[in-house]
Amino acid sequence: EATVTQEPALSVSPGGTVTLTCGLSSGSVSSSNYPAWYQQTPGQAPRTVIYNTNSRHSGVPARFSGSISGNKAALTITGTQLEDEADYYCALYKGSYTYTVMQTHGEVGPKPPHVLRGLSP
Repeated sequence: EATVTQEPALSVSPGGTVTLTCGLSSGSVSSSNYPAWYQQTPGQAPRTVIYNTNSRHSGVPARFSGSISGNKAALTITGTQLEDEADYYCALYKGSYTYTVMQTHGEVGPKPPHVLRGLSP
């Protein structure tokens, strides 16, 4: 069974650019995995940010973009803002209509760079 892989940590300051990645242990991620990204803030239900690799959901700011980078799915936030602090989930279609999910907690703070920590789902 495939599992999701991710970078151990990232850091970002407000106004900076950050890229979260989502990979598969069993091979490369492609558009046929239909990568989707979800954002969840405390006390709120997850909301779709990106679907079908690079399609922004209605109402999602243009600073969020999705892509395939190398052999992984990527979510890039350009010009991060404080309200972007959230948990981010990546979903990958991998046969049998199942999804493999990754969670990354993104912290954006007004002081020197905060860490984006990879957490277990």
